[in-house]
Amino acid sequence: MASSAAPVAPSAKPIIGSAAVTPRCAISAVAWRDLAQELAAWDTLADKACEPNPFFESWHLLPSLEAYDPRGDLRVLRFEHDGRLAGLLPLVRSSKYYGRPVPHLASWLHDNTFLGTPLVASGCEVEFWHAALGWADRNAGASLFLHLADISLDGPLFGALSAVLDTQGRKGWIVQREERALLLSSLDAEQYRSSALSSNKRKDLRRRMNRLAELGEVQFVWQDDDSGIADWCSQFLELEMSGRKGKNGSAMGQLAAKAAIFTQSLTVAAKRGKLLRLALHLNGNPVAMLSTFVAPPGGFGYKTAFDEQYGRHAPGVLLENEFLSVLDHNRFDWCDGCAAADHAVVNEFWRERRPIAKISIAIGGPLRRQIFNQILRFEKGKTAIGVQA
Repeated sequence: MASSAAPVAPSAKPIIGSAAVTPRCAISAVAWRDLAQELAAWDTLADKACEPNPFFESWHLLPSLEAYDPRGDLRVLRFEHDGRLAGLLPLVRSSKYYGRPVPHLASWLHDNTFLGTPLVASGCEVEFWHAALGWADRNAGASLFLHLADISLDGPLFGALSAVLDTQGRKGWIVQREERALLLSSLDAEQYRSSALSSNKRKDLRRRMNRLAELGEVQFVWQDDDSGIADWCSQFLELEMSGRKGKNGSAMGQLAAKAAIFTQSLTVAAKRGKLLRLALHLNGNPVAMLSTFVAPPGGFGYKTAFDEQYGRHAPGVLLENEFLSVLDHNRFDWCDGCAAADHAVVNEFWRERRPIAKISIAIGGPLRRQIFNQILRFEKGKTAIGVQA
């Protein structure tokens, strides 16, 4: 299976259907434009969710849906508890499963969405999964199973999902698991550097910083407000486009949808105090930049770019070294790097790990579940393990 979730095509068929679950709970698949009319409730849910996920907050998900689904066909699973919005998860019906013609229900993520954990109000975890799986059973259509991409395994939502699957005798399998870099420590920045990096590495970083300083004035610039955010976004996109991504046509500035999502989400996040920016300037010009979403109690690494003409000075590495200073800032309790599991630079600096998984779950009646079992045979011989195991 592919090593990372592929973005869902905007032409995926919409999900339709709704049903009451209990007198206290209701769940439905609504047009995302309708959900956009509940911004206050959505933002309240995000702030009180049992697990933070900035990628499903309104300021990131709405620009994403607008960019990839301008017709408004995609749906969001909307969970209500005691009359208030208490859970949401964007879903699609997909005809392809990692390149194979296997119809299934799937959480909707694009390739710059680095976490697929649904937003669920604290205390509603079990009821949410009961409702969501019941909805999937009733509205399966041609879908053979439910696939949840990039779910965190270290929080209450996975524990609640495991409990619900066990109670219902429903099969659920982790079809891929990875450990990605996490920054979580009670040490201060200097103590952490000393413990994580060898003396030779720290010496090399000082040498590179000194060599860069020979070229002019060097300064690290931290920002946690919205001052100059428009120029900052433009500079970032230009910096990224100047390198290899620009040469191979994959830079965000060359892709209208990605550029729009980046600029719009960072702009609103900055206005809400949910964005932390760091840049390394040489003579007043950025040579390396990174952005981090702030979603208490955590932080989430988003995008990094550096000027490749200064590659021998490793400005991107110098920036990662400076970022460890967040351990002294008390902005969040931990930071998910949101980087690939094999990302060499982040893995060298951040020594803790966060487990993330893709999970496939049986839905529907006996025949559909038998077919699901057959599909699992291919994956079980590789990386799949039972959720309840």
